[in-house]
Amino acid sequence: MALRACGFIVFRRLLGSKPSPSNIEYLLLQTSYGEHHWTPPKGHVDPGEDDLTTALRETKEEAGLGAEQLQVINGFVQELRYEVRGRPKEVLYWLAELKDPVTAVTLSDEHQDYRWAPLEEACALAGYKDLQDTLRAAHRHLEAQ
Repeated sequence: MALRACGFIVFRRLLGSKPSPSNIEYLLLQTSYGEHHWTPPKGHVDPGEDDLTTALRETKEEAGLGAEQLQVINGFVQELRYEVRGRPKEVLYWLAELKDPVTAVTLSDEHQDYRWAPLEEACALAGYKDLQDTLRAAHRHLEAQ
């Protein structure tokens, strides 16, 4: 059985800018373990918990951003499948806008740094092609709105 995790691609629009995909920054968190890779907030589904609840809980735990600070964007969910230490893993990502772009991020012990980055910088930080593809898909979704 595959490990299952859920999270959010969190974005903000730069203050004072017109709504435009060029004025969007994505939140990435740098892990404090392993290779110190960069990832959106995400985590494993607890027993009896639904996927979206997991995404909200993990984003609150890892970045200090709760449901009251996020606006979930309808019509976007991406599933990534890969292996971690020989076990299959599935990750579902929804897309959410930070309602107030100056809201502070508060990291958990699982992360040592965070960055708000425009699309191409976020993709460079993300490193993995499937996560880069997910960030680009999120950006395309916002451009189409």
